[in-house]
Amino acid sequence: MQNLDAMHDTELGFAARRILELLSIEPEEPEADRLDGLIAPYGLVFPTTKVFSELARSSLPEVSAVDDPDAALVDWLDREEQLFRRLERRIVAERIGDGFQTSDAVDVDGFLSFSLSVQNRRKARAGQALENHLEAVFQAQGIRYARGAQTENRNKPDFLFPGEVDYANPEFPDARLTMLGAKSTLKDRWRQVLSEARRIEHQHLLTLETGISENQTDEMQAKSLQLVIPRRLHETFRPAQRNWLMDVGGFIDLVRQRQM
Repeated sequence: MQNLDAMHDTELGFAARRILELLSIEPEEPEADRLDGLIAPYGLVFPTTKVFSELARSSLPEVSAVDDPDAALVDWLDREEQLFRRLERRIVAERIGDGFQTSDAVDVDGFLSFSLSVQNRRKARAGQALENHLEAVFQAQGIRYARGAQTENRNKPDFLFPGEVDYANPEFPDARLTMLGAKSTLKDRWRQVLSEARRIEHQHLLTLETGISENQTDEMQAKSLQLVIPRRLHETFRPAQRNWLMDVGGFIDLVRQRQM
């Protein structure tokens, strides 16, 4: 295994963190003391994801979603992940310290249940955090949108532009409608967005998944699904794929043109 000691004094980029996470390797945080100070008011209780997302953004006042929406999204997500892992580490350590013991034996089921809850919390909060920070980007850019609006068959795309009322109005031009799915990871779940807004011929999907295979991106193109990837993660794709990828700034430009 690679010796990570040399990395302790260097802030890892978001793509590197994603790769290390896949390998179950957790790097030391370069700003551990500052991060601990930020989460200290919460003790051993997780705040809501909305509150955590707001904390992450407020802790990076130099980051501007107006100047660089791609960089802002990644920086905010990176900071929230750092904060979450610091607090999670404290909470998990406290629970493990209490032990998993019944009256006469080790509580294996209790340990497994706790471990599963930790994994499920990570996954759920990652998706919510992505939507929270995307919403902040759209607000900073002055883009009209609806989050979780309802379309046909009670489908609810993550973001609908310009909004639910316009989508429901048959006189509103289809060409001016846009939808965006947001998934921190993909696997085969990208197909879910294809039927979430039937009035829109070409759907968009933003993900943080790195290095998606060419077979998958070819299939997405065939299904009229445009992948939106934060610019900093484009380097994890093959050169032929990068020519097709859209970044956050490019997506915002497209939506703004349609709202003019």
